[in-house]
Amino acid sequence: MPNCAKLSISLALAISTMLAAPANAASSLNDEEISQAYIYLLGRLYVTRQQQLDFQDGFQWNSFVHRKPGAVDWPNPNLDVAYSEAWVAVDETSCTIVTVPEVKDRYYVVQFLNGWGETLANINERIFPGRPFGDFAVCLSGAQVSLPDDTLRIDLPVKYARILARVALGKDTDGAVTLQHKFSLKATGTPKLPEIPKTPIFDLETFPGVEAFDAADAALSSDPDINPGLEPMAARVREIAAEIKDHPDTRKRADTIIKTVAIPEIAKAGSIIGHGKVSNGWARPGVVGEYGIDYLTRTLVNYRGLWANIKPEVLYYRGGNDASGAELNGDSVYTLTFPKDALPSRFAKYFWSVIAVDSTRFRVLPNPMKRYLLNEATNPQYGADGSLTLYFAAEKPKDAPDGNWLPTPRGQRYRLTFRYYGPQDGVANGTYWPPALIKMKQ
Repeated sequence: MPNCAKLSISLALAISTMLAAPANAASSLNDEEISQAYIYLLGRLYVTRQQQLDFQDGFQWNSFVHRKPGAVDWPNPNLDVAYSEAWVAVDETSCTIVTVPEVKDRYYVVQFLNGWGETLANINERIFPGRPFGDFAVCLSGAQVSLPDDTLRIDLPVKYARILARVALGKDTDGAVTLQHKFSLKATGTPKLPEIPKTPIFDLETFPGVEAFDAADAALSSDPDINPGLEPMAARVREIAAEIKDHPDTRKRADTIIKTVAIPEIAKAGSIIGHGKVSNGWARPGVVGEYGIDYLTRTLVNYRGLWANIKPEVLYYRGGNDASGAELNGDSVYTLTFPKDALPSRFAKYFWSVIAVDSTRFRVLPNPMKRYLLNEATNPQYGADGSLTLYFAAEKPKDAPDGNWLPTPRGQRYRLTFRYYGPQDGVANGTYWPPALIKMKQ
């Protein structure tokens, strides 16, 4: 049986088991049922957390914020691209026009996500090969709105969405920024703007406790889950929220379960990104961008890589251990060698890159050089045999070419994120993993 089928069956059985428990009292639920309800809800809370921070930062509905390259603050940022961000609101009487400039010989994408971090649509030459630029009307499905004849309509199943436009920097940052500012938004009417759900704005170094359930109604009512089969999970979250509101003992028990069961489960699942796989010290997610009933992976991706796109756009591997299984640490020097017949460029139609992030907030590591990634734009040198060796160390190893070295501060545990944009060959079909990281003798 295929792994995805096994996963669907196992998750469906877990959900049906929860339904079999008495529905009128959270105290009658076992620890695992409360833990799973928390993990499910947490995936939504990561998005509402960021939404609140965005609007506190000055976001306005249906208006792009064009970020300077590198000026984003979420886990595992991609510093190869110039980001433009927005929250879009539509309704039965109004669409939003997205104007996309003509982009030649450069990767770009306009991604639409819902309030759970699920990718709803993308705009680029791969999705719209006949006309990949111009005006696109983002509309609520079924909305009766008159649009100009030269506008392509994209229907969404929700009334508001998060937009991320990405334009690859390559070796021409100024050109990317010029293109970035040509992306624009304009509402065709006056949509009813939704209220921003008020949920806990917690630090990413910590997890919310039982107070997460206090925000259950605000989180679930403002943006219902679009995935069929997860209705029982949402119902269970509401039942637990109602019970802990009126029963202090149950509230205390639920808080203990979150800390002693749910959070350790998240930590354990994080090593393989939910239901993913690990090889050579690299973890690859089983699903990303579109999750179906796999709410565990959705929560983990929202935690460590919010706004992830779907696999045909990008696939990433997370490396946290060297060839011996030891955690990566800035006190050591590591090499990552790709043979000539398996260079990163073979597996990425557009571009590849690798960043190092800390193990708590998943932000790029500060260093005096202000170098936060390696890719083709850093001009890595190849060996005489055509291989490529990348170096990760606090100080540049003697024989390392400058463009092959990523600074990793001493005393810092960290993880690597290796991205393949336009995945192909073994990255696309799930048969490839990057080589193991080798710790050098010092």
